[in-house]
Amino acid sequence: MNENIPEALRTIVEQLQKFPGLGPKSALRCALFLLDLPERDVKTLGTNIASLRDILFKCTHCGTLSDTEICSLCSDTGRDDTLLCIVREWDSFLHIENAGFYKGRYLVLTPSESTSGVHLDSSDIQRLRTALERRKVEEVILGLGTTLEAENTITSLSHLIKKEYPHIAITRLAQGIPLGAEVKFMDKETLRQSMRYRHSLE
Repeated sequence: MNENIPEALRTIVEQLQKFPGLGPKSALRCALFLLDLPERDVKTLGTNIASLRDILFKCTHCGTLSDTEICSLCSDTGRDDTLLCIVREWDSFLHIENAGFYKGRYLVLTPSESTSGVHLDSSDIQRLRTALERRKVEEVILGLGTTLEAENTITSLSHLIKKEYPHIAITRLAQGIPLGAEVKFMDKETLRQSMRYRHSLE
């Protein structure tokens, strides 16, 4: 980093660089933006960030972020108890929920640093068992993506559910060629997934 940058500013830039998607230049722009804000706004922002961990916590039922012990979705009696969608991250949950077409329940996994390639935490397993035993779940939807870690997690979850809850159906999000795309532009892995998860025309 440029040695002409004051030490205090350099420290902030280095901290901002830890944010997803922020490189040195973007972090510097953010830091300069903060300097241009009114002092009161900067202090309010700092206070809000500092108190974030104290205000937000995980819903005891589904693991999503909430400002109450049980989130609003888990408290909603209008949701479909027969469907449980498992996602890897909170923003994946938001993406599906904001789309507006899914009305079932969720389980958000805990970020894992495991070297085994399996994105699972003991608290996730407990929440899953509780959900499958408490609610009338008929189908578990694995909305975990297609990374190697996701595939390993899918394998582990599938094994657990089939062994302990054989009456519950297990599905995963469809994979392959996106709507409006041409086969000739698809990469090898996308084509492989498309062929593997092909379906019949009814």
